[in-house]
Amino acid sequence: MEINFTPTSYKLQSIASGKVFDDTGWLLDPPDGEQPSLIRAVYATKQIQPKGDAYGLYTYADWLPVNRILRGSSSPITYKSTGLAKALSLENLYITFSGYWPEKGAAMPTCSFKETEAYAVGGRMTDAQKSKVLVVASAGNTARAFAQVCSDNQIPLLLCVPEANLDALWFEKPLNPCVKLLTTEKGSDYFDAIHLSNQIIGLEGFYAEGGAKNVARRDGMGTTMLSATTFIGRIPDYYFQAIGSGTGAIAAWEANLRFIEDGRYGSHKMKLMVSQNHPFVPIKKAWEARSREMLPYDHQEARGHVEEIDAKVLSNRKPPYPIKGGLFDALSDAGGMVLSATNQEAKDADILFQKTEGVDLHPAAAIATASLIKAVEEGLVEKDAVIMLNITGGGEALFKATHQLHYLKPEAILPTEATITEIEEAVAKLNW
Repeated sequence: MEINFTPTSYKLQSIASGKVFDDTGWLLDPPDGEQPSLIRAVYATKQIQPKGDAYGLYTYADWLPVNRILRGSSSPITYKSTGLAKALSLENLYITFSGYWPEKGAAMPTCSFKETEAYAVGGRMTDAQKSKVLVVASAGNTARAFAQVCSDNQIPLLLCVPEANLDALWFEKPLNPCVKLLTTEKGSDYFDAIHLSNQIIGLEGFYAEGGAKNVARRDGMGTTMLSATTFIGRIPDYYFQAIGSGTGAIAAWEANLRFIEDGRYGSHKMKLMVSQNHPFVPIKKAWEARSREMLPYDHQEARGHVEEIDAKVLSNRKPPYPIKGGLFDALSDAGGMVLSATNQEAKDADILFQKTEGVDLHPAAAIATASLIKAVEEGLVEKDAVIMLNITGGGEALFKATHQLHYLKPEAILPTEATITEIEEAVAKLNW
């Protein structure tokens, strides 16, 4: 099938000031020196019309800030649960699954919803970006997704990942050499990888992917909400997801607002039931104190907590929580709670999910499932409520059992406190 694609028509808007402006390139912040704020895409198409499976993720291009289609994408799939729903006595539990599960039509080879971000970000790129090197910091799944997508589409990429997370960089085949990797030494965490990436971004020829500030990244993640709502036929009442940065929850909230404007799916805001892996719970503590600012978190204590948790991808120490339009505002506007689950609770949830639904979960998705189980037990959700459980990764065990794996190796391992000279020397040895 030949795919005809017209670049999506949209503007950008500062959440802080409300000003609307053109996307003049790789904008990550409001223009004209306004106060710190996320910017949001405002789409010309107010009522979304999915284009069909042949478009992959770009079936939702009406609400993606993209000017081209990359090859190889898949969209999240949503179905109504029977097994887990019965086990929890829930009448309207819908599971949105991003990962590898051929039986359900899920075909993401990296087994993670981070692919939705990578394909949307790549689709937003212009010729100005193609001549430079994209820099992405990650605790694992994001790096794997961007590496796969950039490799398949010949996009120059430099990843910054903690050395302890290298086992997350597996692929079904060797990657194109346009993808390079630098790591921070053992004992470092995601915060250190972000610091390294920020140093590299200041060098000539590199540019930041942008994280939560990139409208393409958020709206790519928001396709999970688009999948669920268009499948169900209405906006869910509750949204469950595990969070590290909370960007996925911000994206779901923004999609919710677009559906209200669409007018065909309801006028209510679903409650955001987001969760962290105990004992790494900085967002939970800030929200329970109703503090817009993150509370103090000793570096050594934070690193120790990161070591303890199984869901390493949930270990962001500087999330987009306080910024205007960030997670604090999303929770304040939509309502909801920040929950938590232990490693053991997540393992038990994974076992239950495999037994009742039939596929394995990533640790983060198991945290979300465990939090749903606890919320039901504690009476935090009604049995007849329409609940969306965002399974952000799964099917990895299934994929690994049927594929030979190849691991991406670092070009260099840098000290946690690497000097700019050390970083420049490491980068100078890389060739694209």
